[in-house]
Amino acid sequence: MAAKTFTDEHHGETTGERTLRRIRFDIMQGTLVPGQKLRLDRLRETYDTSVTTLREILNRLVVEGFVIAEGQRGFEVSPVSMADLHDISELRLLLERHALRRSIAAGDLEWEARVVSAYHKLHSVETRLMAGEEVPVSAWVQYDWDFHHATISACDSPALMASHSNAFDRYMRYHLLALSFRGPDVARQHETLRDLVMARDVAGAEALLTDHITVGREHVAQSGRFDG
Repeated sequence: MAAKTFTDEHHGETTGERTLRRIRFDIMQGTLVPGQKLRLDRLRETYDTSVTTLREILNRLVVEGFVIAEGQRGFEVSPVSMADLHDISELRLLLERHALRRSIAAGDLEWEARVVSAYHKLHSVETRLMAGEEVPVSAWVQYDWDFHHATISACDSPALMASHSNAFDRYMRYHLLALSFRGPDVARQHETLRDLVMARDVAGAEALLTDHITVGREHVAQSGRFDG
C-alpha cells in the first residue's frame, strides 16, 4: 500500500493551491522551523513560484495561524509552545464534538461506508507501525485525518468543516514535530470510536473523543520539545 501524504496532487487544483499545501505541510513537519524568517527570494527558488503568489500564500497562512506577519519586516513561521498546543487542542475538541453530534444524527449509508473505509486504511497503517515497519509519521497523520474527517463528514456545515480542518492541521503539527506515533493505545481508541460512531452512540463517542484528543496532547507534551 503506497503511503498517502499531505502533498499528493489534487485533481483540478492550481499551482498556487498546490504550493500552499506544500508550504503548509513543510511548516507542519518542521522543514520550515518555528520562528524561521520566510525570505521571499529563497522561497521562490524552493517552491518555483512567483513572489506575488508567495505573498498571497503567506498571507493566507497568517490567517490560518501557521505564519506570523511582521509588518514591514516580512513573515516568519509561527512559534510552538505548550500553551498554544493546549489552546488548539481545546478548539479542535469543541469543533469536532459538535460536528460529530451533527454527523451521527444525519449520517446515511454512504457516510457509514466512508467511516468504515477510512478506518480500514488507518488500521492498516497503524498495524504496520506497531509491527515495526518504517512508515513515515506523516502517513499515519494523513490517514488519521481521513478517519476523523469521515466521522464528521455528514454534519452538513462547510464552515464548520473548514474550521475543523484548520484546527486539526494545527494540532497535528505538534505530532509531526514530535515525530511520535502513540502506539497500540491510539489504535484501540480509533477502533472503539469507529464502533461507537457506527452504533450512533453520541454520548459514548463524545466521551471517547474527549479522552482521545486530551491523551494525544499529553503524549506530545511528554516529548519535552514544547516546554514553555
